[in-house]
Amino acid sequence: MPDSEYAPDDLPLSGITVVDFGQYIAAPGAAQTLADLGADVLKIEGPGGDQARGIGVYGEAIMRAYNRRKKSIVLDLKAEDDLRHARALIARADVVIHNLRPGVMEKLGLSADDIRELNPTVILAAVSGFGTDGPSRRRPGLDIAAQAETGMMSVTGEADGDPQRVGFPLVDHATSYVVTQAVLAALFRRERTGLGDDIDVSLLDVAIDLQCANWGEYSITGVAPHRRGNGQPTAAPAADIFPTADGSIVISAYTEQRFAQLCDLAGRPDLPKDPRFVDNPSRVAHRGELLAVLAPFFAGLDTEAALAALTSVGIVAGAVRTYDQVQSAPDVIASGIFATGSTGDGHTYSIPGLPYRSRSTPRTADAGWVPELGEHSHEIVAHYRLGEHSLT
Repeated sequence: MPDSEYAPDDLPLSGITVVDFGQYIAAPGAAQTLADLGADVLKIEGPGGDQARGIGVYGEAIMRAYNRRKKSIVLDLKAEDDLRHARALIARADVVIHNLRPGVMEKLGLSADDIRELNPTVILAAVSGFGTDGPSRRRPGLDIAAQAETGMMSVTGEADGDPQRVGFPLVDHATSYVVTQAVLAALFRRERTGLGDDIDVSLLDVAIDLQCANWGEYSITGVAPHRRGNGQPTAAPAADIFPTADGSIVISAYTEQRFAQLCDLAGRPDLPKDPRFVDNPSRVAHRGELLAVLAPFFAGLDTEAALAALTSVGIVAGAVRTYDQVQSAPDVIASGIFATGSTGDGHTYSIPGLPYRSRSTPRTADAGWVPELGEHSHEIVAHYRLGEHSLT
């Protein structure tokens, strides 16, 4: 593989080349993480670009969130010359990632077997909505369909309300992490064996896996989990919300020790002996009454004072914050998780970077750039010696 020209040579994936055929979030997100780790990521876009480029504010947000540090080249894969260039890039890549609809890559002559013939040691990661074996293998799939069909929406929302989606594309984002994990494992295996790998990841599988705790509960009780609003279904107070003088706070104090400490703090040491609250099953059965009894204590405190009081006795609690409050929170500022990205038109924006730090991947204030459509076509052609490029 060619030496890296684009990334610092001391990052973990320096010298690794990734060809990214991804659209929207799941595949592009994985490729971006590999870019943050030092890989050269070549984003292959059709003449209209990643489909996210054409859907307004949300699409622009996706481009900013999942396409930093990449090089964009426009290739019309239905044109013979451009398809040949795509094949040439694949032949020199370490990793190929795509989430095109099932059958699309095959129609282009870029099936797993075709890619393996071009590059026997490549790591090929393919993302689908519903997997490659079941009756829905040809269905298009997005985050919301995976949330719906895996029970996630059935357990989200108020007990007497409609099923609700999670408030952000959780499954797509988590899938990008799963793809990254699988690619890194395959690269490590290749170092030992010299062999490439084919990776299949589906939104369906990831969405099911994200609910492991619920599946564990279901295996014990035989009762399908259902919507309950806030609060853990088998423990109280746990994940329960209390309004404060200036906001809200969520707490978990469901062990007998923590519950007694909470009651002492609230000036109600009698509550642990109340038959309604004597143990977790009783507190769950009388959750509404319990919250009503404790509510006046929290209503008389501002959020930070309530947090301090609970923390002083070791009770887990969190302030319910809005996005603007999150960015100004001292812990968030100290973590350095937000960095500054930039766009081709010169705009800068705040965006989360890698959610961990290490000596080999220290956090940086520069989140990288989001490429304009085809911004690096000439550069990639020259660097990879593709010859005459139609620059569609």
